[in-house]
Amino acid sequence: MGIADDAVEVRAQGWRTLAALHGLIETALERALATSVELSVVEYTVLDALSRQDGWHMRMQQLAGAAALSASATTRLVNRLEDRGLLTRVLCADDRRGIYTELTPAGRDLFQRARPIHDETLERVLDEAAARPELAPVVHALQAAPVSA
Repeated sequence: MGIADDAVEVRAQGWRTLAALHGLIETALERALATSVELSVVEYTVLDALSRQDGWHMRMQQLAGAAALSASATTRLVNRLEDRGLLTRVLCADDRRGIYTELTPAGRDLFQRARPIHDETLERVLDEAAARPELAPVVHALQAAPVSA
C-alpha cells in the first residue's frame, strides 16, 4: 500500500469513527426527546433553528438547509409541526411566493422544555464516548473546537 492509499484509509477510518459517534448521539437523542417531549431529532433541529432567528421566522429553503432535508421533506415536516400547533407559516410581504415559518408560543414553550433534555443527553453521550478509545479522539476534537457566536 502506497502513501496515497494510506492517506485514503486514514480519512476513511476517520469518517467511520465520526459516523459511529453520530449514530450513538442520534440514537440517544431520539430516545430522550421522544420519551420526554414527543419530538424527533429533526423536529428538535427545526425548533432550534427557528428559535435562533431574529423575529422568530425563516424561509422554507433556509429551514431545509438548517435541517439538512430536501424541500419536500421539509414541507412534510413543517406540515406535521403546524398540525401540532408548534409552527405557523406567514407569507412574505415583499414576495408573495415567499413563505416564512415561525414558532408559535406553544412551539417556543416545547423547545424550552426540550432544550435541557437535548443538552444533557448530548453531554452524557459525549462523556461516555470519550471513555471509548476508538471514539475519544473525535470527541476531544469536538470539545476543542472553537464555539462560534
